[in-house]
Amino acid sequence: MENIYIETYGCQMNFADSEVIAAILEKSGYTVCGSAEEADFILINTCAIRDNAEQRVRHRVRELKAMQNRRHNLRVGVLGCMAERLQSRLMAEEENVSFVCGPDAYRRLPEMLAQVRSGQKAAEVELSTTETYADIEPVRLAGNGISAYISIMRGCQNYCAYCVVPYTRGRERSRDSETIVREARTLFEQGYREVTLLGQNVNSYNAEIDFPELMARVAQIDPLLRVRFATSHPKDLSDKLLEVMAEYPNICRCIHLPVQSGSNRMLKLMNRKYTKEWYLDRVEAIRRHMPDCSITTDVIAGFSTETLEDHEATLELFRTVKYDYAYMFKYSLREGTYAWKHLADDIPEEEKTRRLNEIIALQGEIALENNKHEVGKEYEVLVEGESHRSKEQLYGRNSQNKVIVFDRKDAAPGTYRRVRVDSCTAATLIGVLVQ
Repeated sequence: MENIYIETYGCQMNFADSEVIAAILEKSGYTVCGSAEEADFILINTCAIRDNAEQRVRHRVRELKAMQNRRHNLRVGVLGCMAERLQSRLMAEEENVSFVCGPDAYRRLPEMLAQVRSGQKAAEVELSTTETYADIEPVRLAGNGISAYISIMRGCQNYCAYCVVPYTRGRERSRDSETIVREARTLFEQGYREVTLLGQNVNSYNAEIDFPELMARVAQIDPLLRVRFATSHPKDLSDKLLEVMAEYPNICRCIHLPVQSGSNRMLKLMNRKYTKEWYLDRVEAIRRHMPDCSITTDVIAGFSTETLEDHEATLELFRTVKYDYAYMFKYSLREGTYAWKHLADDIPEEEKTRRLNEIIALQGEIALENNKHEVGKEYEVLVEGESHRSKEQLYGRNSQNKVIVFDRKDAAPGTYRRVRVDSCTAATLIGVLVQ
């Protein structure tokens, strides 16, 4: 049978989706191969959250045209959020794209590939109100055999003004909890030691149990299985979840809590459904239940009508919360969103860049200061692999999701080891084995 090569761009959800795609195609007799050169079909699983993500995909599609000129039977397809957003327009604009497939249509891929093989083009982008792929056991692609993602829900209905996700992934729907627990248990039995439960807003998981109960059930599989989750929406972060996290030591002490702006005016314009005061109350609740919990965030610089006062409010929030890490972006207008229809993209690009750089510089200072406080502390580290800089060193992460690099000695990937932090940079802790 023919070979499939999958390239994945964007978020953790996309990587989890690629593993579902691989499972569907392998069940139909295709072989997932390790390079584009071996492939009969190249599937590009895409992100549409920012314009630069889409431009990277378009650049890659055009790069592949040279390969297709050498190998006339090679077919290229675009999958995921960008396919959903642009649909058949994408095939018209990129003539070497033979098929597009949206996030809810992956079960149709085998017949779509057969259609393409017969010389036709194919498009399937209908969104579903029920599809969760709960019955499909993902094929783990290029992982380390230690950490894995488990998608627990799909879609989003928060409709933040800047965000295209509700239009590319549809409304929220949750997997049956038993399928999630079973998948996590199977991974543990296969030697995995960490799972991350994924959703656009995991706090709104709503099956026969709620998200805190789901977290407890996964944590109960085994104390040696670390449990993480992403992403939390501040408006839904409950004390019940924090209580469950505090109860189970193997639920990791790290919460990603996207803020997007420190200005109440901006938050209202963004339709974030919380205020700065609510957000800070949730931060205080996290630290009350788990004083050692790290907090990370997302932020947007230069959203519509953002003033210098609004920008300063964001900087002040960063100084107050002291995030351990932040994903920081310039605002990118996305077609189809509320902002695209109703709000002007009126901050000059150079000013967006200046504000973004100011946030980045501040966060760098905060991260370094936070890491300096880690020096002298000991942590249980899940060893993940060799350091990129030296084969004599390994790296792993602590419960707070901070990377710690240390001399190899007798440690091995997939094991837990006690490490003392001796020094740091803004991004990395450097330590030594203590047992």
